[in-house]
Amino acid sequence: MSPTLEHSTDPQPASEATLRPPPESFARHYRGNDRLSGKVAIITGGDSGIGRATAICFAKEGADVAISYLDEHDDAQATADAISRTGRRCLLFAGDIGVPRTAEQLVEKTIEAFGGIDILVNNAAEQHVREDIGNVSRDQVEQTFRTNVFAAFDLCRLVVPLMGEGACIINNVSVTAYRGSAHLVDYAASKGALVSMTRSLAQQLGDRKIRVNAVAPGPVWTALVAATFDGESLARFGEKTFLGRPAQPDEIAPCFVFLASEDASYMTGQVLHPNGGEAVES
Repeated sequence: MSPTLEHSTDPQPASEATLRPPPESFARHYRGNDRLSGKVAIITGGDSGIGRATAICFAKEGADVAISYLDEHDDAQATADAISRTGRRCLLFAGDIGVPRTAEQLVEKTIEAFGGIDILVNNAAEQHVREDIGNVSRDQVEQTFRTNVFAAFDLCRLVVPLMGEGACIINNVSVTAYRGSAHLVDYAASKGALVSMTRSLAQQLGDRKIRVNAVAPGPVWTALVAATFDGESLARFGEKTFLGRPAQPDEIAPCFVFLASEDASYMTGQVLHPNGGEAVES
């Protein structure tokens, strides 16, 4: 049975501390096996949700992690504390990742702190419900693409020259890139763009032995979801999956670990689909 989900009144991207029930995003039951030992990762939107769970799993696998976030300082500090308990280092970086200079500073600070970059996870995103295309303003489309797509391009341009053989890029896309979403048209479009970017960049970087893949989650209980939908929608959230419930961030993060590790050494230009068997119709 799905949990009773309550809507957050915070603006996006919201704080995980306001969610009831709280998401399972601290990877408490995850056991690492040194699959990322000595690696350095950047994870955008790493303060909570899928980004947090992935950051902690990476740390448990031996990586140092730089996480960017907008302004959710308490969430980010909780993530950093969890990473510290694994014995790995964490760099916190606050700022709007859709601003080019923010991306530049994130990369600069990561190099300064850790000396290199082996893994980039483009996870930060925003979404806005609009039932009528007439209510989707040009400003909203541009804002959604700045956060969801332009930031990923900016970071890829910056980190690829710094990456060596065996490095990887992982984009967090969405089931909406494949089935669409009647009330999230610009968001779904941005995620479709990331799918095409993933496949194209994988072709470009193949000769350099840098892998580029993506993860396309279905419904996941995160602060972004709670800040997006009303209570009635949240009550039905995830019910169309074969499993009849939304995922927890901890259930999605292992996909990122796999794609970042040598276990996925022959995978590039691919997308993993942890979606609970979500039905195609929206």
